[in-house]
Amino acid sequence: MKNFPAKDQILEWINDNPGARSKRDIAKAFGIKGAARIDLKRILRELEAEGHLEKKGRSYRDPEKLPPVTILSVQAPDDNGDLFARPLEWHGEGDEPRVLYAPRTADPAVGAGDRILAKVFEVEGEDYNYTAKLIRKIGTNPRKILGIFRKGADGGRITPISKGTDKDWQVRAGDTHGAKDGELVEGELAGPKSRMGAPRARITLRVGDPGAPRAVSLIAIHEHGIPDEFPDAVLAQADAVKPAGLKGREDFREMPLVTIDPADARDHDDACYAHGDEDPQNRGGHVIWVAIADVAYYVTPDSELDREARKRGNSTYFPDRVVPMLPDRLSGDLCSLHEGVPRAVIAVRMVIDAQGTKIGHSFHRGLMKSAASLHYEEVQEAQDGAPNDKTGPLLDNVIRPLYAAYAALLSARAKRQPLELDLPERKIVLDDNGKVSAVAFKDRLDAHKLIEEFMVLANVAAAETLIAKRTPLLFRVHEEPSPEKLDALREVAQASGLTLAKGQVLQTRHLNALLAAAAEGGQSELISISTLRSMQQAYYNPENFGHFGLALKSYAHFTSPIRRYADLVVHRALISAHGWGPDSKRDGLKPDEIDRLEETAKLISGTERRSMVAERDTSDRYLAAYLADRVGAEFGGRISGIARFGVFVKLDETGADGLLPMRALGQEYFHYDAEAQTLRGSDTGVIISVGDRVQVKLAEAVPVTGGLILELLEHDGKTAAQTPRKGRGKPPARRKVGASKAGKAKLRKKTARKGS
Repeated sequence: MKNFPAKDQILEWINDNPGARSKRDIAKAFGIKGAARIDLKRILRELEAEGHLEKKGRSYRDPEKLPPVTILSVQAPDDNGDLFARPLEWHGEGDEPRVLYAPRTADPAVGAGDRILAKVFEVEGEDYNYTAKLIRKIGTNPRKILGIFRKGADGGRITPISKGTDKDWQVRAGDTHGAKDGELVEGELAGPKSRMGAPRARITLRVGDPGAPRAVSLIAIHEHGIPDEFPDAVLAQADAVKPAGLKGREDFREMPLVTIDPADARDHDDACYAHGDEDPQNRGGHVIWVAIADVAYYVTPDSELDREARKRGNSTYFPDRVVPMLPDRLSGDLCSLHEGVPRAVIAVRMVIDAQGTKIGHSFHRGLMKSAASLHYEEVQEAQDGAPNDKTGPLLDNVIRPLYAAYAALLSARAKRQPLELDLPERKIVLDDNGKVSAVAFKDRLDAHKLIEEFMVLANVAAAETLIAKRTPLLFRVHEEPSPEKLDALREVAQASGLTLAKGQVLQTRHLNALLAAAAEGGQSELISISTLRSMQQAYYNPENFGHFGLALKSYAHFTSPIRRYADLVVHRALISAHGWGPDSKRDGLKPDEIDRLEETAKLISGTERRSMVAERDTSDRYLAAYLADRVGAEFGGRISGIARFGVFVKLDETGADGLLPMRALGQEYFHYDAEAQTLRGSDTGVIISVGDRVQVKLAEAVPVTGGLILELLEHDGKTAAQTPRKGRGKPPARRKVGASKAGKAKLRKKTARKGS
C-alpha cells in the first residue's frame, strides 16, 4: 500500500474517534485492505509495546487518556461546592487526570463515595482535564417512590405510602406530569435535594385515586414493579393458539379424573384419580393418577409467551385480583382443566404399597376430560357422610378411593416426618365494593391435605425421573437452618425449659419432637414462631441440595405450570427426556435454556420473593383499612418478633401484625438480646419474649401504608400500669464478660416458671 498511515496519524484518529477504535474500524478509516492488514496489525502492536496504546478486548486506546465512557468515584465537594471525581481505571504513567462532575437538572443526586458510569469530555485551559456527564449510578436504577401527590404553588410534593418512609419528596411545577391533588403517583429521583433538604422528584406515572375500591393491590403492583399488562405481541400469540388434539397423546377422556380446588379458584391446573391396585403382588396397594395441564404445548421456548412468562416468573395473588403469569386465553381457558372439556395434560401414574411407599411411577402425555370440578368443602362433606347432588354419584368410585390412598400416604408421611408446622392461614374476604367484610382463618381439611400429599408425590416422581434420565432441570431446594439460626432457636427452647440437642445432624424429626413437647407445655405458639424464623427460604437451583422441610432428597415443582415458570421448565425437561412424538423438538427443553438454567433459577427465585412481599404488603393495607374504624379498641395478641425499636404483636382476631414502639413498653431502658429474641428491663428485670401473651389497644391504623401502632395494656397477665416506671436516663454501662450468660440463665428459670 503506497499511502500507509504513519503512527502519529493512527494515534490522532483513535483519539478523535473514541466510539470506533477496533482494528477493523482503523483499517476501514484508512482504506487498508488485504495483506496490508498484516502491516497494520504489526504497527498497532508496536504502538502498544511503546506505551502509546492500550488494548482492551478488541479495541485500542491511548493509555494517557481516559476512555470516553468510564467509571468514576465522586469526591467530597471542594470549597467552591464543585464535585470532582477520580477515575477508577487509570493506567497512564503521568499524573491522574482531574475530572469535574457536571450534573444536569434532571440527574439524580450523587455524593462523596458514589460510583458513577459517566461520559467524559477532554477540556483545555482549565485546572482540570475532563468534564463528566452522568450515564447512571453504578449498581442502581433511578430511585423511585409511590405516594400521594399534594399540589402546591411551586409544583407540589409526594408523601410516600411505604412504611418507614416519612420524608416528602419535592416536585417542581414542570415535573408534575399533570397529576391532581390527592392522586396516587409514581415518581423518580430527579436532581439534588431542595433547599429544605427534601429529595427532588419528577412524576412518571399517575396511578389514580388511592381511596378507590381495589386500589390497595394496585399500589402493591406498582410499588414492587410487578408486570400487570401483557404486551400486544404476547396477547396476539395467545389468541392465535388452537386447542391440542389427540394426535401423539394417550386417551384419558374416560378416566374419572376430577379437579379439587378452593371454591373461588380462578384456574384448575391439576386433576387426580385413585383406585386399588389389582396387582396381587401389591395387596392393599393403590394406584394414584395426577394429571397436570400441558402448558408446554402452548408456551414454546423463546416465544413471545415464553419470554413474558419467564420475566414474570409466577402469578401473584391478591384478595381482589390475580396478576397471572400467562394471558387469560391460556390460564383461564386452554390450560385450565374445566369440567367436561378435552384438555391436554402430562400425567403421572404412581403405585404405592399398603404403607404408602411409592414403588413405581411412569409419565404420560395425554388428553383428559374432567369428570367434575369440585371444591374442598363439598368433597370433605361427601367423605363425612353428607354428599350433595354433584358429589353423590362420585362418592364410591372417585372420592372414597382418593381418601383410601391418602390414608396410606399418611403412614409413609409419619415415617418420613416432614416438618409439622401447622400455623393458621388467614383469608381476607371482600364485599362487592372491594372493602374488607371479614377476616377469616382457613380451615385445614383432610381434603386440602389429600391434594397436598398427591402433589408432593408427583413432584418427587418428576425429580426422580429426570435424575434417572440425566436430564437437566430446576430443583426446588430448601436447605437446613444455618448454625446461627439453630443456636438462636436452641436459646429460645432452653429458655422455655425445652431441649433441642446439639452435636447431631439436624433432622426434621428433631424439630417435630421439640414442637410436640412445646404443645404439651403450652408453649406451642412460641416454639412454632421461633422454628419458622429459623428456616431458610426455599429457592430454585439446577443443582440438587434436597428439601429439608419436606424431608426429601429430591424435589422439583411439576404441578402448577399455569402459575410457576419453574414447573414449565420441568415439563419441558420431561418432554425431552421421553422424546414424546415430533413435538418434543418444538416444546422440549432447548440447549440454550439448559445453558441459562442457573440464571433462570435466580430470576424466578427473585420474582417469587417479590410476589410474596407484595401479597403481604397488600394484606397489611387491607387489614389496616379494616381496623381503622376500631382505633381505641382492645385486642388480645401474642408477641411475634422483637427488634431494637420495639415489639411486633400478632393480633388474635385478625392475624394482623402491629408494632409496640419501645416508648410504649415503659420509661426504663430495655436490653435487647437478638439471639434469645428478648427485651429485659434494666430497672424492673421484666423480660419480654417472643410468644408472650399481651393485651393491647389500637392507637393508630394507617391504611395507605398498612401500619398499625399499638399501646401496651397487659403483658403476661399483668397490667402495664403495675410495672414500676422509673426515669429513662441513659443506657447502663457495658456489663462484664459473663453477665450475658447469667442473664440468660435467669431468663431460662423465669420462662420455665411461665410454662409450668
